[in-house]
Amino acid sequence: MSFIYDFITRDKKRKPLPAKDRSNLPFAKLGFSFKEWHDSHINTHKWRNRRWAFLIFINVLFIVSFAFDLSVLEGSLSGSRLIGIYLMDPFNSAQELVIDNRVGYLAILTTNFWIGFFVIMTFYWLLGGRAFCSWVCPYHFFAEMGEKARAYFIKKKKIRDKTYDVTVKYVFWVGFLLLAFLTKQLVFENLNPVGILSRSLIYGPGLALIWVVALLLYEVFGIKRFWCRYVCPIGTTYSIIGDVSPIGVKFDLDKCGYCTDCQDVCLVPHELWFVKKGAATKEVHFTGGDCTKCGLCIDVCYGEALSFGFKAPSYILGGEVKEEKELHPLEVPDEEKK
Repeated sequence: MSFIYDFITRDKKRKPLPAKDRSNLPFAKLGFSFKEWHDSHINTHKWRNRRWAFLIFINVLFIVSFAFDLSVLEGSLSGSRLIGIYLMDPFNSAQELVIDNRVGYLAILTTNFWIGFFVIMTFYWLLGGRAFCSWVCPYHFFAEMGEKARAYFIKKKKIRDKTYDVTVKYVFWVGFLLLAFLTKQLVFENLNPVGILSRSLIYGPGLALIWVVALLLYEVFGIKRFWCRYVCPIGTTYSIIGDVSPIGVKFDLDKCGYCTDCQDVCLVPHELWFVKKGAATKEVHFTGGDCTKCGLCIDVCYGEALSFGFKAPSYILGGEVKEEKELHPLEVPDEEKK
């Protein structure tokens, strides 16, 4: 697995670019103080509102399809059918493959299984892997609400922030696949809060919701985003897909004012490592596979240094992105300054 880790962290291992001095920061170029520049930005929560609306729409569509017996979006987020097209959760599919390989049923897997598997893999490869987490997953929505409660308790100094190494998620990913192989059962599905919440919303609540509530409380008072960041093998699977996705959150160093407010609101802040002063190793960076494409960083960015963008094939393979500098409407070109 070391070669995968080396590929994912390749940009961090480059020599950092020199940090910009104050005169080259975007607010200084415009003739503003940092406070004036900072206070002039109005956070409209554009991407957050779009994301929440889409997430609610998808989960309501499941409920309505079941309640009125409509063949629109049937099943749950563990496995579903969209207007007759089968869709399979990729980690659920991986467990099935491991089990069927052991019991000798691999050769008789249905065409619908393979269609559902490849359709979802292709769709989320195009969108960026963990876009599922912030745009579709109901657990993520409640965890985001829990994060607001946690921020309140931290502000009141009732609790303190704690973190783990995010690479521990790969241990859980391998562990759950190993459990499926040894037991010949979908062990993870008994603990999967995504599937539990999805089925509870569609078919009605059950005792398994106690586990989901316990997880959410632990994330509020214990480890921030414990399940999503450090355990969830569904998110890890999408993260692996997302590392080679053509879409990501693009960072333009020239427009950055080193405020790091984007990292403060980020759901996976380690993905924005390059926004810190003196950390960027390229003029243009893209977030990696763990990025959920939530858009919170884009909404809060004062200099518009962050945006959704397409990666060139050369960038995905480890190259650089070279672009013509875009001037702010109020900025004076360097040639005219001389």
